[in-house]
Amino acid sequence: MKKVKQIRVSKPFDLLSEELVFIILDLISPNSSDLKSFSLTCKWFYQLESKHRRSLKPLRSDYLPRILTRYRNTTDLDLTFCPRVTDYALSVVGCLCGPTLHSLDLSRSGSFSAAGLLRLAVKCVNLVEIDLSNATEMRDADAAVVAEARSLERLKLGRCKMLTDMGIGCIAVGCKKLNMVSLKWCVGVGDLGVGLLAVKCKDIRTLDLSYLPITGKCLHDILKLQHLEELLLEGCFGVDDDSLKSLRHDCKSLKKLDASSCQNLTHKGLTSLLSGAACLQRLDLAHCSSVISLDFASSLKKVSALQSIGLDGCSVTPDGLKAIGTLCNSLKEVSLSKCVSVTDEGLSSLVMKLKDLRKLDITCCRKLSGVSITQIANSCPLLVSLKMESCSLVSREAFWLIGQKCRLLEELDLTDNEIDDEGLKSISSCLSLSSLKLGICLNITDKGLSYIGMGCSNLRELDLYRSVGITDVGISTIAQGCIHLETINISYCQDITDKSLVSLSKCSLLQTFESRGCPNITSQGLAAIAVRCKRLAKVDLKKCPSINDSGLLALAHFSQNLKQINVSDTAVTEVGLLSLANIGCLQNIAVVISSGLSPSGVAAALLGCGGLRKAKLHASLRSLLPLSLIHHLEARGCAFLWKDNTLQVLFKW
Repeated sequence: MKKVKQIRVSKPFDLLSEELVFIILDLISPNSSDLKSFSLTCKWFYQLESKHRRSLKPLRSDYLPRILTRYRNTTDLDLTFCPRVTDYALSVVGCLCGPTLHSLDLSRSGSFSAAGLLRLAVKCVNLVEIDLSNATEMRDADAAVVAEARSLERLKLGRCKMLTDMGIGCIAVGCKKLNMVSLKWCVGVGDLGVGLLAVKCKDIRTLDLSYLPITGKCLHDILKLQHLEELLLEGCFGVDDDSLKSLRHDCKSLKKLDASSCQNLTHKGLTSLLSGAACLQRLDLAHCSSVISLDFASSLKKVSALQSIGLDGCSVTPDGLKAIGTLCNSLKEVSLSKCVSVTDEGLSSLVMKLKDLRKLDITCCRKLSGVSITQIANSCPLLVSLKMESCSLVSREAFWLIGQKCRLLEELDLTDNEIDDEGLKSISSCLSLSSLKLGICLNITDKGLSYIGMGCSNLRELDLYRSVGITDVGISTIAQGCIHLETINISYCQDITDKSLVSLSKCSLLQTFESRGCPNITSQGLAAIAVRCKRLAKVDLKKCPSINDSGLLALAHFSQNLKQINVSDTAVTEVGLLSLANIGCLQNIAVVISSGLSPSGVAAALLGCGGLRKAKLHASLRSLLPLSLIHHLEARGCAFLWKDNTLQVLFKW
């Protein structure tokens, strides 16, 4: 028999084409550690990874020259981890990215001026999106510079409170391609500036005017925009019935309207606002002052194709809800959170008409009983989200129906309810369930949780806050059956020990771990999670007295994605706290009470964590830390929250 000649390849990677490597990079791109490992495999992979990457989110602006020199094809640059971005940094971005850059996020950055923005606008001629939200010192002169970016299509200026109509007018004249503008909380902008924007920028599709001192006057121009799809007017107190009385429009493109917290808007003004919006799909009227009665519901006649309505915090009547169900029977989403006047009669008359309902929020509707839940289960088999926190009158038996009738549920919030193990057994039939909140559910035990572990393998989020009947046995079944778990809260479940943490370490996708008030967990269990859960981003260890430096040392070594940590009331000393400086992306830290810390140790730790954005400390430290240090950290972008607990604080000094 003739032997087949074997071809030996000395460099197996040479068989891979560039296109094939790019496909591989697309698949592993969600995990930054995987990308890093891949690029370090060989020089060729290093070069290809640099060529492939389009989006960057650097930890510090100091790194920009080196990073942007390597990644020359960057189109999207997110600088939200960089609290201090100087004009020099923006010059570097402009010079190294140039026309390649399409999107820039500066929403959590400061220290730049009009000079830096000008260099950016001149060099990055293809910039289509920029987020300047929270630039509280930004003035009209800076806005005039932004107007030089002629290609801009999406602009966010939320909380730029120094801007006036003049600055917005400059942007309107210079950036005529804008299709999305957010001016939320730009309290210096009024009807004139908004009107200019509507007249000059004809392609606007999304406009956020929330909390602006505007009236219905500028809405005449806004609703003439032929492509307008989303209009947000949350908290616009000047938009009232009188200013809308003469409003006539035919804005058939409008699909979403947010008029929540418009305290001076009644059904009369709303009727004018909705008169020409025949294609409206989403309407938010949360916290409005009017009673949602039969008269109010009549204003919805012109928007019969409505798919989503938000009435959170409103006073509603049974007749009003019944009329909404009759007039808008195509509704798929209804939110009645904190509508304390909702009754079984009103809700039942609503949901029985909504056979296609997908999302329902009845949080804190405390008058509802099992009658409502029965009607929901029988009328809405297509539900994917049900939020019913603190519906305390609902009997245990009613929860069984949810699992039997609403098998498509993906999100279920049963916080502070009377559900028991039999109810959980029924809910385990919801095979698509990804988020389950069972906080303060005092009737559930490990037995009920085991049903969830065996039936809901797609679970991503589990909240067991103060569900005191849960022990290590229940957590073990969850860890075995729900390997895709990303978030878990076991705070104040006092029977939980390290066994639970060792079990949870098998959930390699875990990102958020909250174990506040669990006295029996130690650093040994924390280390197990740190070693195996590489994506860990948020950890709350407050009031865990057995957590000490060894646990934090493990986090510092293995959890390089950690962004937020709370170690108040633990046995952590300055040794453990200092080790956190090894985590480059750490942003928030809370150390309110600790007997093992000295002011000098806290100061050294704060100084070492270069990317820190927020530090929660006890008020007594304010006078003990050097004032120059506090000013230095604030200039670097760190905000301090000083807590003054009434309990005696034990700091070592």
